Amino acid sequence: MSQLILIPAPLHEEGLQALPAYVWEAILSCQVFVVENQRTTRRYFKSLSKDIVIDNYEWINVEDPDTKTRCKQLFKEGKKIGLVSEAGCPGVADPGQTIVALAHEAGYPVRPLVGPNSILLALMASGLNGQQFKFNGYLPIEDKQREKTIQELEQQSRKEECTQLFIETPYRNNPLLKALLKCLSPNTQLCIAADLTSPTEWISTRTVVGWKKDPPDLHRRLVIFAFKAG
Repeated sequence: MSQLILIPAPLHEEGLQALPAYVWEAILSCQVFVVENQRTTRRYFKSLSKDIVIDNYEWINVEDPDTKTRCKQLFKEGKKIGLVSEAGCPGVADPGQTIVALAHEAGYPVRPLVGPNSILLALMASGLNGQQFKFNGYLPIEDKQREKTIQELEQQSRKEECTQLFIETPYRNNPLLKALLKCLSPNTQLCIAADLTSPTEWISTRTVVGWKKDPPDLHRRLVIFAFKAG
C-alpha cells in the first residue's frame, strides 16, 4: 500500500545512537527514496548496514523539477516512499514539506518516525521557555539588517515571553555570535548548542554579559542558537 515514511537522519556521522532501531526496518520497507543529497544518504544507509543493496532502490532528488510528478505516479503504483532529510527530521527546516503536502493532497498515509532534531534538542537542553517558542531559520547576512532583526526578535521575546531559536552556516557562526552579544540586552539568556549528538556535543546557557567574558570559538561547528529576553 502506498505510504510516505519520514525517515530521520543523524545530525552527525558519529551520532547514529540517536536513531531508534525501528528506523532501519522502515528503510528496508521502502522502494523509493526522496532525498536532499543522494551521496550522503547512501553513506548513511551503508553505515547502518553494509548489507543493503543501494542500487535496488529508486533515488529521487527532492528539489528536481519533476519530483512531484514522479512521486504522484509512484504513489499510484502502490510504492512506499521514504523521505530523508540531509540531517535531522524531514519537513523541519527542510525542503521535504512539499512531498509531505503532496501525499496529503493525494490521500496517502504519512508516517513520521522519531529521530534527532537539533531544534528540539537545543530547546530541551536550554532551560529556556519550552511552552512558547519560535524557530526563525537563518537570520539576515547583512550586518545592519541582522542587527535590526536580532533587536526585533528580542522585543518579541520580551513581549510574548517566548524563546527565539535560529541557525547559521557554520563558517558564519562567529560573526553571528558577535552580533548577538552586541545587540542583545545584558540580562538576556542565550543558549549555544553545538555539535548535538556528536562526541564533541556542547551546550551552555548564560546571560549575554556572561558570554561577553568568555565567548567561544564556533567556527565550522554545527550550532543552534536560542535566547529569551531578560
